[in-house]
Amino acid sequence: MACLAFFSVSIGKAQDAFHNFGNLQFHNTGSVGFHIDLINDGSFDDNQGLAGFYGPNRLTVSGSSSPVFEDIEIVAENGLLLETWVGVSNNANFILGDVLTSKTSAANYLNFIYDSFFNGTGDLSHINGYAGATNKEIITFPVGDGERLRYLTLTSDATNSLAKCAYFFEDPNNPTSLGQQFDTSVKEFDDLQISGQEFWRLEGSQPSVVTLTWDTNSSAGSLAEISENLIVVGWSKAESRWEQLGNSSFSGNLQAGSVMSETFVPDDYEILTLGGTDGLLEPFTVLELDNYFLTPNGDGVNDFLLIDGIENAPNNTLNIYNRYGVLVYSKLNYSNEFNGKSNRNGVIKKDASLSSGVYFYILTVSDTREKFQGYMYISD
Repeated sequence: MACLAFFSVSIGKAQDAFHNFGNLQFHNTGSVGFHIDLINDGSFDDNQGLAGFYGPNRLTVSGSSSPVFEDIEIVAENGLLLETWVGVSNNANFILGDVLTSKTSAANYLNFIYDSFFNGTGDLSHINGYAGATNKEIITFPVGDGERLRYLTLTSDATNSLAKCAYFFEDPNNPTSLGQQFDTSVKEFDDLQISGQEFWRLEGSQPSVVTLTWDTNSSAGSLAEISENLIVVGWSKAESRWEQLGNSSFSGNLQAGSVMSETFVPDDYEILTLGGTDGLLEPFTVLELDNYFLTPNGDGVNDFLLIDGIENAPNNTLNIYNRYGVLVYSKLNYSNEFNGKSNRNGVIKKDASLSSGVYFYILTVSDTREKFQGYMYISD
């Protein structure tokens, strides 16, 4: 299970701690449960198998070096506190308790690396603090405030070397976790409405779209009269004001739903939240597009979803849903590369082939404010 390991069990004021000083590694199907704090001051970043954090008390991971686990499992009733970043290369299984990080700084976070994914998240089990994503193009961050899960989905047109996200159920005019204030009266247009209930902080260098959600605690009805007029807004670093980031797609009603922005660079904005207006948004024209038949078996016939003329509309977003309405594929600036494989973890393993059946797609073209929708049938 371990090689070249130098560690000790030290007694602290509250509880014991597992302290790694050397080169520790889990091999193959090894499973290790931590019922005490982990202090990592050595090499502990090339692991296979499962590392679980279990106990009724709050557990802490700290140290001068960041551990990376293949699989991680959290059953910590009072939370797992990260005082360094912790990496996951395959699966994070949330069972009970939140992963906690400081919200005053993004230095510590649970980092989802390459094709890693998560499951089991909910209102009582998510990341209350910062989540990270390394070498990912698409990531849904399982962040919240400790009582509510408040997803943010990031879809970028290139791989992010590192992106980070946290959710704050705080008034942006006077946030308790951050030293900066974001006055909702300072905005791009007078009739632009800005949420005073909540916000997300997102770091990422690639042009991207984001999807924000709302629930009854978001008071979306105070931002717009109808859900179609809800938008994503952000505090511009360059202009020091709130700016609209658009609405390229939405679902739901004023009680609960989601909205997707148009393309922007997250690092250009300090924070993001929901906004609304009844005057700025022009409605998208919804058009029916062809229905498609795909047989992605590599024979060169009907292997890809080929949309005629897509090269003339590069500022687009393609979303594909299964018959239950679950998003199974999302691509910013689609250019005819869908070959029947999902790029969404959590529904089906990323890069796995979708099962035979009927799927629904929506192609949003932001430049012309048009949405094209239709069906496709995938056959083996």
